[in-house]
Parts: sequence; C-alpha cells; structure tokens
Amino acid sequence: MLTIFNRQELIITTNMNRQADIRIILSQNEIEYTVKTTNLQSPTAIGSYRGKRGSFGINQDCSYEYKIYVHKKDYDRAKWLIR
Repeated sequence: MLTIFNRQELIITTNMNRQADIRIILSQNEIEYTVKTTNLQSPTAIGSYRGKRGSFGINQDCSYEYKIYVHKKDYDRAKWLIR
C-alpha cells in the first residue's frame, strides 16, 4: 500500500502526455503509483500567477502540474524505466 509515509516523488511535470506515458510504463511494470494534480491557474494555488495578475498570456499547456509518487522500494527501478 502506498502512503504518504512510504512514498517518494518520482517526477514533476506540466506535460500531460509525459505524465500519461510515465503512468503507462509504471502500470505495465506493476509499479504502484499515485498522482497529485495541481491547477496552477487556480485562484487558491498559493502564490499563483493568475491569482495576482489574471490568466492573459499564460501558456494553457502548462496550467497543470503533475507529481507522480512511487513506493520508496520501487523508486530506483521506476526512475530507470522512465529515463
């Protein structure tokens, strides 16, 4: 079981296709993972640019941040698989 106490951050990306590819690789290799998705343009995001200035001129392809976590024991293998 993957919990906040035994997980390690594998990667942070704003690229939706990259995170989808990584999730496929992890699934195919039976590595348990969790994903935390953050909307960077949300007015509730701490220190968000949009909250201060609005969303004009912001690249919409980078509006979400994906943090992928794996179990600490699987970290080295997962890192090698997504290289």
